[in-house]
Amino acid sequence: MIAGMYEQDFIAYIIFGLLLNFVFSILFGIYLSKNIGMQEMMNSKGDKEQSILISLSLFIPFAKMLITLYRVTILQLYFLNKGHSHKEFWIYMTHSKN
Repeated sequence: MIAGMYEQDFIAYIIFGLLLNFVFSILFGIYLSKNIGMQEMMNSKGDKEQSILISLSLFIPFAKMLITLYRVTILQLYFLNKGHSHKEFWIYMTHSKN
């Protein structure tokens, strides 16, 4: 047993969480590309690497989906509600802090 579940159930939760993350990520990407534009997104994309914790979150059920929803929340609460643009959010997400 893993985390109080049988292995098959645990794997099913991981797969379902990844599918939900895929759906949320695609919808979020479509939303950003409609508001920024694909060409502008490609031109302004930085070289920021994702942390190892983001990669490891694949093995925790629904963790990737929660990370995507966290990014949506940051966009709404910090950027859009304070008068910043979608493009500024994109630059924040893709550029290193240096």
